[in-house]
Amino acid sequence: MHRVPFVVYAVLGAMVFISVFPLYWMFVVSTTDSATATSLPPHVIPGGNFLHLAGLVVDTVPFVQALANSLLVATTIGAGQAVLCALAGFAFAKLSFPGRNALFLIVVLTMTVPAQLAVIPQYLIMSRLGWVDTLQAVIVPGLVSAFGIFWMRQHISSAIDEQLIHAARVDGATTWQIFWRIAFPLVRPAALVLGLFGFVNAWNDFLWPFIVLKSPERYTVQIAIKALQNNRDIDLGLAMSGSFLATVPLLILFVFVGRRLVQGIMEGAFKG
Repeated sequence: MHRVPFVVYAVLGAMVFISVFPLYWMFVVSTTDSATATSLPPHVIPGGNFLHLAGLVVDTVPFVQALANSLLVATTIGAGQAVLCALAGFAFAKLSFPGRNALFLIVVLTMTVPAQLAVIPQYLIMSRLGWVDTLQAVIVPGLVSAFGIFWMRQHISSAIDEQLIHAARVDGATTWQIFWRIAFPLVRPAALVLGLFGFVNAWNDFLWPFIVLKSPERYTVQIAIKALQNNRDIDLGLAMSGSFLATVPLLILFVFVGRRLVQGIMEGAFKG
C-alpha cells in the first residue's frame, strides 16, 4: 500500500490552520472585548463574555429578524437559481431556436461585467417598480445568474443524450415534461451545488441590500452587522459577536450538505 509522504500531511495541516484560524479568532474576540482584537500577540483563549455580547447584538439591532430575512432571501435565491438556471441551460443545450448561440454568447459575456456597474440601472428599475425597501428587490435580481446558466448548460449538454429526448417526444412528452421528468433529475446534483452557491452568495451579499433596504425590520444579516457599528467608534467585540452569529448558519449548512457539495463539484469536474 502506497504511503502518503509526511510533507503532504504537513502542507494540508498548514492550509487547514490558515483557513480555520481567522474563524476561531473571530470567536475569541466575540467572547472578550475590542482590546483583544488589537493585542499583540493575539489572544487565542476564548473568554466568557459571549452570551453578554450576543444579548447586546440582539438588543442593539433587530438581529433575529435580520437572520429570518436573510434565510428567506438566501433560500429563495438558491432554489430559484437551481431551477431557473437549469431551465435556461436546458433551452440553450437541447432546444433549437433562432439566435440561440448569439444569446448564449451574450449571457457568457455578461460574466465579464463588474456587478457594481449594474447597481444604478438596477436601482432605477426597482424604484420604478416601487420595490425599494422591500425584500423582493433583493430576491428577484438574484434568481438567475449568468454563471448558473453556463454551469447548467454544460452539465445538461454532457449528461443528456439527444436520443433520450427524441424518444420522449415520440412518446408524446411536452418540452416542459422532458425538462422536469427527464433532464432535471439527471442533473440534480449539479443544480444542488448551484443552489448552495447561490444561497451562500445571497447570505453574504452586502452591497445591493445596503443600497436598496432602508428599514431596520427589512435588514438582512450583513446590514444588521453594519448597523452594530456607529460612525465614530467601533466595538470590535460586538461586531465580531454579530459576525460569528451570522456565520453559524453557514457552518451548520456545510455540516449537513458539505459532502454532497464536494461530490457535485467533482462530478461536474470529471464530466466529458
